[in-house]
Amino acid sequence: MRLTSLDVFRGMAIASMILVNNPGSWQQVYPPLLHAPWHGFTPTDLIFPAFLFISGVAMAFSLAKYTDSPSSTPAAPVYFKILRRAAILFGLGLFLNGSTLVLKTLLQGQPLDFGTLRIMGVLQRISLAYFLGAIAILNLSRRRLAFLCLAILLGYWFALTQIPVPGYGPGDLSPKGAGTLVAYLDRLILTPPHILGDGSFEPEGLLSTLPSVVTLLLGFFIGDWLQKQPVTSPTSLQMAGIAIATIVTGSLWGLVFPINKQLWTSSYVVLSVGWSLLLLAACYEMVEVRQWRSWAFPFKVMGLNAIFVFVASGFLARILLFTPVSTATDAPSLYSWMYRNGFVPLWGELHGSFAIALVTLLFWTWILWGLYRRRWFFKL
Repeated sequence: MRLTSLDVFRGMAIASMILVNNPGSWQQVYPPLLHAPWHGFTPTDLIFPAFLFISGVAMAFSLAKYTDSPSSTPAAPVYFKILRRAAILFGLGLFLNGSTLVLKTLLQGQPLDFGTLRIMGVLQRISLAYFLGAIAILNLSRRRLAFLCLAILLGYWFALTQIPVPGYGPGDLSPKGAGTLVAYLDRLILTPPHILGDGSFEPEGLLSTLPSVVTLLLGFFIGDWLQKQPVTSPTSLQMAGIAIATIVTGSLWGLVFPINKQLWTSSYVVLSVGWSLLLLAACYEMVEVRQWRSWAFPFKVMGLNAIFVFVASGFLARILLFTPVSTATDAPSLYSWMYRNGFVPLWGELHGSFAIALVTLLFWTWILWGLYRRRWFFKL
């Protein structure tokens, strides 16, 4: 069984990602298209956890034959397939990080130093969450999975607020995150040269990947439940009701453990899962129950080639951002030049910044439409 509404939701997340990641200028962005600077939550902060939630829902269907019956024990090839997929995802993330260094060398003449290669990233976190989540799903009962989720969320809350960090003490959740246990462990294990930015804080860190596994597992619970429900409006309403209760719970938890995407706090997990479920309920009602599919077709096209467009759009964006339009030392990048000369004169700086992101989205929609017509689907 395949949920078309899940493909549509995945496509919506991919479309949102492209729109958010490609403004003409980061100084000219509509506020809802920016991440919260530290504590807080914006629509943009929903995109990443939505990918993990969707992955969890999909895993409920793909692993159903191994989880529906205690006697259905997965064989070694199943674990190999999981490991292979996780390794490819992690490798693609490293490819994007490495391409940044290589392109700066080729296009800007900077020295090539893989000693500064960032190890973690979005795809790397998805890879680890998928691998750990799949192992847990295949080896634990539903009750034990639920206990694991609760233990991780509560344990993470305790760790970030009670365990002292050398030089900072316990519970330092101040902006930039250098004093958090998350940052301390990343500096210790990954080492600063392999961490984003100045090497003090990694937003896709190792410890903060643990609660992201819960994001995926909560998606699995929803997918597991959906398989047993009739395709009716009451099913959509039940999802919406659970979603609203989850949003309220996450918001209340945020009063004592701040909602923070970069730390992937427990309250952020609960809140983002609630919003993801609410959006899935809306897609489910329109696409599966009412069969209103014409509006959703572009998103379905994007959702069916999500990994391809994630990597391809990221790589093309790097080429455009690192290619100078001339040999002058202060020459703007090709992307900045297109924004300044093609969009600002027509729409101004703020609206032009959004317009070039929208054109980028339309370009990739056109590419994916071509792939869809040829039935070319890139899967891991």
